Amino acid sequence: MKKPSNSTKSKSVHVLLPAGKGLLKPKLRSAQRVGTTRVRSKIELSSPREESRAAASSAPFTFIDLFAGIGGIRLAFERVGGSCVFSSEWDKFSQQTYRANFGETPAGDITKVDASEVPDHDVLVGGFPCQPFSHAGLKRGFQDTRGTLFFDVARIIERRQPSMLLLENVKGFVGHDKGRTMKVVVESLEALGYNVYFKFLNAKEFGVPQNRQRIFIVGINREKLGDVGFEFPRPPHSPTCVGRILEAEVDPRYTLSDRLWEGHQRRLAQHQAKGNGFGYSIFDAASSYTSTISARYYKDGSEILISQAPLNPRKLTPREAARLQGFPDNFVIPVSDAQAYKQFGNSVAVPVVQAIAAEMVQVLLNVNHRVLRIAATQLSLFPRGEVVRQGA
Repeated sequence: MKKPSNSTKSKSVHVLLPAGKGLLKPKLRSAQRVGTTRVRSKIELSSPREESRAAASSAPFTFIDLFAGIGGIRLAFERVGGSCVFSSEWDKFSQQTYRANFGETPAGDITKVDASEVPDHDVLVGGFPCQPFSHAGLKRGFQDTRGTLFFDVARIIERRQPSMLLLENVKGFVGHDKGRTMKVVVESLEALGYNVYFKFLNAKEFGVPQNRQRIFIVGINREKLGDVGFEFPRPPHSPTCVGRILEAEVDPRYTLSDRLWEGHQRRLAQHQAKGNGFGYSIFDAASSYTSTISARYYKDGSEILISQAPLNPRKLTPREAARLQGFPDNFVIPVSDAQAYKQFGNSVAVPVVQAIAAEMVQVLLNVNHRVLRIAATQLSLFPRGEVVRQGA
């Protein structure tokens, strides 16, 4: 297990011309532009479907999108130049939103996906569910994760050996099952040939007005990329303001009824009397950020209410929920409000993932440039394509 490094190491690289698969495609002009991508505080882009088509036509790297949800991670990786070659998501309503925005329907149940049918790819990404592993494991590496959805991620990794991977999960994942779940995941990835790095990142530090902390796990394939290390992006700490995501005109139906508002206040008083911190949270346009939006937001909206005195407070609209996760306004929401709240609550803060993706692309770029320099030397010294072992 490795924590984020402050320096980049390298070791000998084996090169056989022509270059093997799994490395960044040598479209250097495009890739160099990708390598300097920065997170923007405001999104001004074409539609996600148009971005997908543009990315596919001249992509410097490919990726697959597992437990894809509505495509938040995909959106981030396409913005740094990637092309998605496979996606998987079982929820039919999430598939509907994904199709409306990316022009394709993800494969369904990942447990039924044959790893041999998953295309080769450079990067694997996904936000897999948090599930406990059996305590009766026999130290057989990722085979001990059978019966969990992580096992399906691991078997695809074993079969396709992507150069890098990114996994996302909730903050509590590290302490889940007394830390054993995280330990098994890291050890499984290391057994599959990856150096593993992880870090907590908070959306509010990346220009998103939401206090949303998640753990991100990056894996680097030792065989393909060497012991290069990885450094997570430094948060820009851009100023945030809830007012930036609020709509100017909001339908009255999002205002809480007297009965619901009275219930919120009553439950808050009861919790306070017991000495715990449960209850509703209320914000206004001047607030720096909100609390975390979750998949249960559709029930009563209690975790994020917007003040509109003297009226009762209101819930976020689905579009505001999308903005709170960094989705652009041209992201299509084809489902009901209830489904939209679930989907955005389950998704990722896009700017955070985009910042990580940019750092991952830089690693691929650096390795690719090094391999091309070695290859150029090999071409001049061994024009018939013999194998050369040479330090970086």
